Amino acid sequence: METETLVEALAADTVVPLKLEQSIRLALIAGNIIAAITFFGGIGFRPDIVFAMGTTRFLVKFAVTLPLAFAATAALLRAAQPGALFGVRGWALALSPIILMSAVLIELVTVPPPLWGSRIMGTNAQNCLTLIPLLSVGPLVCLLFALRKGASTRPGLSGAIAGLAASGIAATFYATNCTDDSPLFVVTWYPLAAGFVMLIGWFSGLRFLRW
Repeated sequence: METETLVEALAADTVVPLKLEQSIRLALIAGNIIAAITFFGGIGFRPDIVFAMGTTRFLVKFAVTLPLAFAATAALLRAAQPGALFGVRGWALALSPIILMSAVLIELVTVPPPLWGSRIMGTNAQNCLTLIPLLSVGPLVCLLFALRKGASTRPGLSGAIAGLAASGIAATFYATNCTDDSPLFVVTWYPLAAGFVMLIGWFSGLRFLRW
């Protein structure tokens, strides 16, 4: 059978192979455990975590990071298959940006313009750019190993989506430590950190996920 014919036949099967799904599930469990050990072993919750949990701006961060992690994982199951389309799973990736941009617009309306700059810079930009990639290492490595059981025709894209899922997990942990809750801070620094992880995932996918 010619290669193109084989790819078309595999792409026609939209059911995620059970072995691949189980591998990704195990990778997520292992990755979360590694991230949790790293987080609680050297980072920990912010001092005012109990008070912060009662504030809207703190909770909005998780309304962004958790849907991102879930949507990226769902998209990953499609990306690991030859020529598979993302469909609704792809559109679900837009949920987190929509929530975040809505929060940013509310912030811009309610906060005086002279304060925008300080809200953007915050006090934890360096930690954000360092700790999110650090916490992403475990989940990303685990997901890349799991993806080797798939047969993606777009290894770079698969790796980038794995990086997005890993950064969503990492950002969720980090958000419990970060004392900058302003959406203006989140929209500036969290995507930069996630983009760096996605870039690593892209090149890792090209290197390790080729057929």
